[in-house]
Amino acid sequence: MRKLLLVFCVLFAGLTQGVRADVALLVHGYLGNAGSWEFSGVNAVLADNGWQNAGVIFPRNGVMLLPPPAPGAAKVTYSIELPSTAPLMVQSDMLLAALRALRARHGKEAITLVGHSAGGVVARMALVRDQAAGVTRLITIASPHLGTERALQALDATHEGGPVGFVKDIFGGRDYYAVKDSWPVLLDLSPAVPGSALYWLNTQPHPRIQYVSLVRAAPFGLGDLVVPGFSQDLNNVPPLAGKATVHVTPATHALVPADGTMLARLMQ
Repeated sequence: MRKLLLVFCVLFAGLTQGVRADVALLVHGYLGNAGSWEFSGVNAVLADNGWQNAGVIFPRNGVMLLPPPAPGAAKVTYSIELPSTAPLMVQSDMLLAALRALRARHGKEAITLVGHSAGGVVARMALVRDQAAGVTRLITIASPHLGTERALQALDATHEGGPVGFVKDIFGGRDYYAVKDSWPVLLDLSPAVPGSALYWLNTQPHPRIQYVSLVRAAPFGLGDLVVPGFSQDLNNVPPLAGKATVHVTPATHALVPADGTMLARLMQ
């Protein structure tokens, strides 16, 4: 009985309307989770800049479990837990459900979507599929908007065919099996070709909101070892050509505390 009461309270809190605050929803990348923003130090930096961490949104059986509201906070961030190995379409379905729950709670307050790596592509797909989602700004960090050859390499490395396929199964280790279970999303994140999810996404009309790309700059030039620089730039998506603001950030592919500093400045 107490467990049922707790679930009811969480759901009731998720449906509470009229909580006024600027809102940011943080979307993790491939093989990441909602904790990526915490462990990287991004949440701590955002908190130092006045953004209160409102907790994690968990999709469960088609219902969004929102944490209790943060009363009195002028600026709040949520993170969402997504199945990062699922196809982009599946992840974007869940993200759209979370956005609708946030709109129910926060009314007409501005919502900023922030996506790291594949999370930026998931966020953009959600916006394209529902252009009335209430989002006013999309910020992507090191996201493969045009795809990445690394996805193809991962698919090839976990292909079981050929005379040495069984060796990969025996000696691949935990990372090998994680990648092997990720074929749907890796196909989606491969360089866009006609008929692919990414090709479809990059040919659709995009909502008229603010777009910002944080493009990594590694020692060898723009981009990082996972996603090339041109793929991280939203301006290279045909419907967004010339419409996105680009900031070059000196870092590898992973999230770093400096991303929190940049986000706080951009969302000010």
